[in-house]
Parts: sequence; C-alpha cells; structure tokens
Amino acid sequence: MNNEIVTRILSVAKKERYHILRDPYALAIAIVVPLFIVLVFGFVIDFDVKNIPISFQDQNQTTTSRDLLKKLENSGYFKINHKLNSINEAFKDIENGNSKAFLQIPPDFEKDVLAKKQSQIQILLDGADNSTAGVILGYLSKFNTFVNSDYFGTDATYQVNEQFYYNPQLLSSWFVVPGLTAIILALISILLTALTVAKEWENGSMELLLSTPVKPVEIILGKMIPYLIIGILALLLVLFVAFMVFKIPFNGSIITFVFTSIIFLISCLAQGILISILAKNQQLAMQISMITGLLPSLLLSGFIFPIENMPVFFQGLTSILPARWYILISRSIFLKGADLTNLLVPSLALLILSSVLVLLAVKNFKPNLENS
Repeated sequence: MNNEIVTRILSVAKKERYHILRDPYALAIAIVVPLFIVLVFGFVIDFDVKNIPISFQDQNQTTTSRDLLKKLENSGYFKINHKLNSINEAFKDIENGNSKAFLQIPPDFEKDVLAKKQSQIQILLDGADNSTAGVILGYLSKFNTFVNSDYFGTDATYQVNEQFYYNPQLLSSWFVVPGLTAIILALISILLTALTVAKEWENGSMELLLSTPVKPVEIILGKMIPYLIIGILALLLVLFVAFMVFKIPFNGSIITFVFTSIIFLISCLAQGILISILAKNQQLAMQISMITGLLPSLLLSGFIFPIENMPVFFQGLTSILPARWYILISRSIFLKGADLTNLLVPSLALLILSSVLVLLAVKNFKPNLENS
C-alpha cells in the first residue's frame, strides 16, 4: 500500500470524523446505548428463577405438614403465597396469575411419614408459562429427593457432589454480559454505518465522492476507520462496566480478545455499508439493520437460546452469523480462559465471514452507482 492510497483513505476517514462529530445522534448511539444496554440487560436478565409464588392446601394440619411447607419456602426457590380450601380455588388462583403452582398435602401425610410409607402430594402447575413450569419441576425433583430422604429414610445408594467450573455461583450476569459485547458492537457498527452512509446517498455527497479518483475500496476503508475506533471505545466501556459493576473475571488472552473483536467489528461495519448501498435511504437502512443485524444477533446467536436446542435448519443458519461465533469466543475467553488455539474454528469462521462481507461491500459499491 503506497503513500497515495494511505493518504486517500485517511482523507476519507477525516471527512467521516467531521460527520460524526457534527451528528449528536451518532454520538448518543456510540456512548449512551452501550452503557444503557449493558446495565439494563446485565441486571434484568436472570436465568435463576427464585421466590416462585405457590399456594397450598394443607389437609393434614399437623406439625409434619407445616414443617414440609416451611422447608419448601426455606429452599429459596419458592414463596408460600396463601392457603386455599379446594382444587377449584387453586384453578382460579393460578388463572388469575396469583400463583405459579398449587401444592395439596393429603390428610394422611403425617401418618404415612410415621409408617415410613411414601405419601402422594398433588402439584398443579401453570402451564401457560412453560419455561417457569419446567424450572419448577426441576426444583421440585431436587426437593422431592430431599423429602424422601428426610421423612421416609429412602436414601440413595450414591451421592452426587456438584461442582460448577468457570461460574461457581451460577451468576446470570457472568453469562449475559460477555455475550452482550456482540449485541452492542453489532448494533452500533451496523446501525451507525448504514445510517450515516445512507444519509450521504440521500443528499448526493456520495455520488460526488465516487466521481473522484478515490477507489471504492479506499472509500470503504476510510469510512470504516472512525467507526472502528468508536466500536473499540464502546467495547472498552462495556469491559469497564463488566469488571467494575458486575465483577466478571477475565481469564483469557487480551490480545486474542482484541484481535477477534476487531475482526467482528469489521464484519459489522462491512454489513452496515452493504445495507446503505442497497437501501440508500435512512429509514429503510434502519429497518434492514434491525432485521438483519440486531434481531439475528439476539435470537439466533446463542445469546439467550442455546443453538443446540434449535431446529436443524436454524442451527445451520446460525453458522453464517458473525455474532454466533463472536459470542462463543467472548464467553470462552472471559470465563474459560481460552486462547487462540482453543478458538481456532470460531476465529476462522469469523475471519471468513468478515472477508466475505467486505468483498460484497466493495463489489457492490461502484456498480451500484453505475446502475442507479
């Protein structure tokens, strides 16, 4: 790359910097949005369901039945709401949303306990919220093992010792915030480049720029540089919040993390420029950015929903999403201390997808002007 090419690229980058500094909307997206998203998502998204409201009917009315209810509430998973008198009341209570489950203790509960005879306790669950219902069943299965051992003496012939590596306290924020880096970088990079470049198409300045000796690839690189810097600053802001607010450890290589983050940023910037080429309109560019950038990053990248639980078609579809690979890299570096040798496959996938998006942007830049 000779000096003339570098000079032209830097000139475009300098011009783009002036556009950004004069646009308060772009600055707000670059500074306020990352901070808002990481704080809100980090505190709000919690995969640990606690204090589940349940109602009960104690047909036994003994010390043993009351002790069972007390142990259930002391587990931390459940919150005993109120006492009901019949199954019909339980249906109405669940229907009104007052409780997620109903527990009915049979009349002979204490008698069965003293006779070492297992008693049948009826549970009604709110199946409308299937995710919470599944969690309740999981909690109750653990509690059931404890109750059988405590009351009926049916100890298992084996003991399970649980140890959780990488996230000993199973904190949701440790899982969510590293994944948020992909969401934030994708949102900022794709949206900012798509809108600002589309704005130039609207006011005609892009056509003037393309009529100069500056080549399309130089324009693309020049426009990427300022937004790449903005993306890196946003990433540093997210890291600061992750370390200082959520106390998330960083066990991996900072060099590998920065390297893969830059590759991911380039892929997002190229996607934003490609969107602006196809749209040439800010409103349409924003819509396309949300549909092709933000929504797939949220729903199909593994950020919330595990990819292995998706249908086979969508599992294959996620392979063409840069966010899918970057989230895997980010979480592995943060929590597992993975290095580049452990992340060779996702890093190569990210590099290939980034190269393809840049090539598509370059290929469609000049012809788009000629065909318009």
